[in-house]
Amino acid sequence: MLDRTDPEGAVAEAAAAYSNWGRWGADDVLGTVNFITPDERRAAAELVNLGVSFSLSQSFDMNGPQKGWRRRTNPVHTMLDTGVDAARGTQGFPHGIGGADDVVSMPLQCSTQWDGLGHIFDHGRAWNGRDAAEVVTSAGDRITGIEHLAAPVAGRGVLLDVGRALGEDGELPDGFAVTAEHLEATARGQGVAVGRGDIVCVRTGQLTRARRQGWGDYAGGPAPGLSFTAAGWLHSTEIAAIATDTWGFEVRPNEFDDAFQPLHQVAIPHIGLLIGEMWDLDALAAHCAADGVHEFFLTAAPIPFTGAVGSPVNPVAVK
Repeated sequence: MLDRTDPEGAVAEAAAAYSNWGRWGADDVLGTVNFITPDERRAAAELVNLGVSFSLSQSFDMNGPQKGWRRRTNPVHTMLDTGVDAARGTQGFPHGIGGADDVVSMPLQCSTQWDGLGHIFDHGRAWNGRDAAEVVTSAGDRITGIEHLAAPVAGRGVLLDVGRALGEDGELPDGFAVTAEHLEATARGQGVAVGRGDIVCVRTGQLTRARRQGWGDYAGGPAPGLSFTAAGWLHSTEIAAIATDTWGFEVRPNEFDDAFQPLHQVAIPHIGLLIGEMWDLDALAAHCAADGVHEFFLTAAPIPFTGAVGSPVNPVAVK
């Protein structure tokens, strides 16, 4: 039972109980992604039977959900050269060749993305017990930058469609706290098991609702999401990563009277868990519901921006 008045005590207790510090050595930069071994990847590749693929990414454009919180904005896409320039012959190229170029300016966590291991700290400590001031400086994440995850995030994906299993019309209401019991019941109902090295995708249905009703407070407002009490499940299952269709992964408002994202404070710096947010799971979920198969091969490499603490991603599930 959570004491709503003591988030700091709850975080400290969970951090002590579920810490993976030192599990993969003092120099580790992968955290729970270490659970995805070559054997796991080979087994995951054998899940491909239909050859059907699904992008699990939202769009990256000015119509996205961001509202400017902590300077997070939607992507700004600008053309540097266009077909108009080519048609007018103003590009200066010989023998009639022309082209188009563009540039995008955006926060790295403005749409479908991974939270890197340098994204969240607990009392000045980063993943594996390191001093946060030594890990992330004005030069970026000098130790656990997202570039280290460019290759290994590929393996067995599992969809837990909690929205379809527990919600009305396939959607959980804002503020719904998804517990370990909810996750396990959903997995049983879908006939799928969650285990070591899995990349777990949790669909709440909030993105579905936001697309129907408008973004509203999708970015940072009330949302269904994982309960703080699910920290033990995240640790004991030995999953490699988890992603949701919500802005912040955990339930909002948070389950304490005065807190901000306390599950992040345990999951990232202590468990070393890779967390994905704002994933678009709807098309995949519809297919899984139709054929009853909720496991698939999933590749979800971040863009390897050197020293970044998060990255856009276009996850692709293949069944």
